[in-house]
Amino acid sequence: MRVLISAVLLLFPLMGVAEPGIPAVTITDTDAGQSYSITLQIVALMTLLTLLPAALMMMTSFTRIIIVLAILRQAMGVQSTPSNQVLIGLALFLTIFIMHPVFNKAYQDGVGPYMNGDIEFIQAAEQTGQPFKEFMLAQTRESDIALFASIGGYEEMQTPEDIPFSLLLPSFVTSELKTAFQIGFLIFIPFLIIDLVVASILMAMGMMMLSPMLISLPFKLMLFVLIDGWALLMGTLASSFYV
Repeated sequence: MRVLISAVLLLFPLMGVAEPGIPAVTITDTDAGQSYSITLQIVALMTLLTLLPAALMMMTSFTRIIIVLAILRQAMGVQSTPSNQVLIGLALFLTIFIMHPVFNKAYQDGVGPYMNGDIEFIQAAEQTGQPFKEFMLAQTRESDIALFASIGGYEEMQTPEDIPFSLLLPSFVTSELKTAFQIGFLIFIPFLIIDLVVASILMAMGMMMLSPMLISLPFKLMLFVLIDGWALLMGTLASSFYV
């Protein structure tokens, strides 16, 4: 985690340094008298940046939101509406809304002071990661932390600040998956009841050849619209991170 944060912090400063490190590839233009070089540091930086999106998705609210939205679509019986692109976009923008205080604090405490030259790199990396650590700790169950601490053979920790990122990351992801499926189960129940009622009525009428899903879909859509389902779901997901 600190390596990825370090990559972000070093992105712009490395570009502005005259001799940032060991040159990996050098191209010299003899006619113009100019040379262009790619340093090993920039190559390593670009490699780490490819892992940054996956790390940020696993350290934010994105995982819980996208799983709940996928379960909702399955419960309603609409297999391709909304499309995957719409669900991912909705989850991404809701994640930005939820994580805005964390991003803002990380920039003010770590990235901003480091780019202004007020603090050293090591201190900037620690202060940038601290808001994410606080957010993740607030959403992680103690049982999950104890589980991975036992598996990894970590020593007993006295305070939450003593929990390392290497232990917190798998614990947070596990807790998020568990919470997402719990919310999805509660969302699934009313739609399942509608399916059961419709299937029972069709069977009682002897219409066993007619698909219950075909009849129940309009009722499920009507129920979701009448209760203002999207606003209710988005508000519940956002508030679930700050209760």
